[in-house]
Amino acid sequence: MASTKSQARAAILAVRRSLSEQTQERESTLLARHLAALIRPGTTVCAHIPVGSEPGSLAIVDDIAGRAGSVLLPVARESDDGTPLPLQWGRYVPGKLVAAPYGLREPEPPWLPPETVATADVVLVPALAVDRAGSRLGRGAGFYDRTLALVNPAALVIAVVRDDELVDHLPSEPHDVPMTHALTPGRGLVTLASRR
Repeated sequence: MASTKSQARAAILAVRRSLSEQTQERESTLLARHLAALIRPGTTVCAHIPVGSEPGSLAIVDDIAGRAGSVLLPVARESDDGTPLPLQWGRYVPGKLVAAPYGLREPEPPWLPPETVATADVVLVPALAVDRAGSRLGRGAGFYDRTLALVNPAALVIAVVRDDELVDHLPSEPHDVPMTHALTPGRGLVTLASRR
């Protein structure tokens, strides 16, 4: 893995952009199978709608919504000075998403405050990579870093990555909130040696 976060991001994004549509669909199908075994009725899940070549699909979120008690999606906004704010949350209703900043899709208002993440049993976190100690490499904006400190300590905090994006070591910083698990297409749910 590259020695700096910016080098690692560039390398991973280059690989993701090179993936065929068939590979992305196959991996998405495998992720859906693993999540079907994980999500129980009554579970509250914080999920996300993948953007571009991120692992997963809208169909996976629809499937989770059919299994879970509640699905919450992130709402990313910045303060007036451009500082990323902790994520707000919107209740997912299939077919009711709107365009949002950063190329995202999100539920329509009303939105729930950042502290709502503490109600989740499972938090699915987009990631470019995660290491075996739970360090996650995100895109660098800081929305999740500002939010994950609010998660219930008993929740599963799962980085959703491709198989080769689960690595031995990543550079990390003190503010990085560790993941408890990784979810990959080929390996399924992998327990990490999290510092949580």
